Amino acid sequence: MSCCSTNGTCTTTATVGTAPAAVTAVYAVAGMTCGHCEQAVGKAVSALAGVTAVSVDVRAGLVTVSADAEPDEAALRAAIDDAGYELTGRA
Repeated sequence: MSCCSTNGTCTTTATVGTAPAAVTAVYAVAGMTCGHCEQAVGKAVSALAGVTAVSVDVRAGLVTVSADAEPDEAALRAAIDDAGYELTGRA
């Protein structure tokens, strides 16, 4: 299939298979001190619906969450609390 018409003109306005842009948010998490903490928080957050990626920086106390839509902060807080840590807010 070509983007060009039968009369030889070309269009660049066609959209094919675009995906919605991911939303990324950074949160401060207290109580993380080691690699085990990193794994526990990463596993808890990545299990939430809509989360597409998680990055945990133990030294900085930050968790970066990428999701299909704005992350549900209450669900994040509950997941992190259940893992034994404390979400203190957005960074």
